Amino acid sequence: MRRLYSIGIFIAHFVIGLLSLFNSKLKLGVDGRKETIEKLRKAIKPNDKTFWFHCASLGEYEQGLPVFEALKIKYPDYKVVLSFFSPSGYDVRKNTKIADVVVYLPLDTTTNAKRFLNSVNPDYIVFVKYDIWPNFLQEIKKRDIDAILISAIFRETQSFFKWYGGFMKSALFAFKHIFTQDENSKELLKDIGYNNVSVSGDTRFDRVSSQLKTDNSISFIEDFKADKLCMVFGSTWPDDDKLYIDYINKSSTQDLKFIIAPHNMKPSYIQSIKSQLKIKTTCFSEMSNKNLSRNGVFILDTIGYLSKVYSYANIAYVGGAAGNTGLHNILEPAVFGVPILIGKNYEKFPEAKKLIELKGVVSVTNASEFETELNTLISNKEIREKQGKINKIFIEKNKGAVVQILNYLRI
Repeated sequence: MRRLYSIGIFIAHFVIGLLSLFNSKLKLGVDGRKETIEKLRKAIKPNDKTFWFHCASLGEYEQGLPVFEALKIKYPDYKVVLSFFSPSGYDVRKNTKIADVVVYLPLDTTTNAKRFLNSVNPDYIVFVKYDIWPNFLQEIKKRDIDAILISAIFRETQSFFKWYGGFMKSALFAFKHIFTQDENSKELLKDIGYNNVSVSGDTRFDRVSSQLKTDNSISFIEDFKADKLCMVFGSTWPDDDKLYIDYINKSSTQDLKFIIAPHNMKPSYIQSIKSQLKIKTTCFSEMSNKNLSRNGVFILDTIGYLSKVYSYANIAYVGGAAGNTGLHNILEPAVFGVPILIGKNYEKFPEAKKLIELKGVVSVTNASEFETELNTLISNKEIREKQGKINKIFIEKNKGAVVQILNYLRI
């Protein structure tokens, strides 16, 4: 099975290289991986004590960040290597202060694993959520390096729990301990004989809670919102646009403002959204010397502001679940006590399932349902505040994963 997997990785390497000639995002990853080992050699010396933190992409980085920050404070003498698999994570956080060097994780071959570990020589490894690379993990196990997996979540449909998943299953045993988000994940691991597992919850609760301790004020959002009710559409995709574009066009902007923060920042996509809107709209990229309050829609075509922008929301719609791209982080608006709408495909997201059950989040399947639910929230302040309070309390009750993980780590 390992041989078949390695052949698959070799084929993937060839195909990705070919496709990168026509895809700029893939090219970033291909070019970046060529530089990984040289960057590590320059940043890490043989006698350095090192942490290696690995995240698939930006979402996992945000999830792991409270643990990374706590370890950085507790062990300031350790150098930190941060690796990403995806360009969307690497590009945004390649200059993060949490790490001494940020790199792309090389493709999962035995040779790459050996070269990478020889360059990093990690004393401790933290993987986040579910980025499981068997050849890397087998090499980690051979070297008996302390490694943990945090905020892990598993489903019985995954290969680890199937009769044919022995190779993938064995990779999990490279971790000295796994911290899961829920009890079901713990039980699935125990069913395959993995017992070094604790239910710590999701570190994202700690991450978003820290947002309340920061200054969330943004002058241009204050200028735009003025004293109006504000609806924020966060991390939206084209399938999400189909739910709300017509609603905005039919709305009176006298007492209601809309902020759209698309996941895709390509100018062509931003222009597509703008061309569909019939009310006065401006973008972050063109807001200089404009009276923002005269606009009914503000398109946030930049990164780094959304978590703060949610503090201005009276109502939020979080994208990704109208289609199949995956629901984005509903905890970011929830921490501010904001009622939330999402699309229909949320079954893989336990926090969404729980908050729908508690009635702080509402799922809509089409534009008609979206209109009905949003009108209720706009017209009824009591319902709006009740749902927002449910979300805020939920965040508060689920903090504490970071403390549990740090209590385990005795380096």
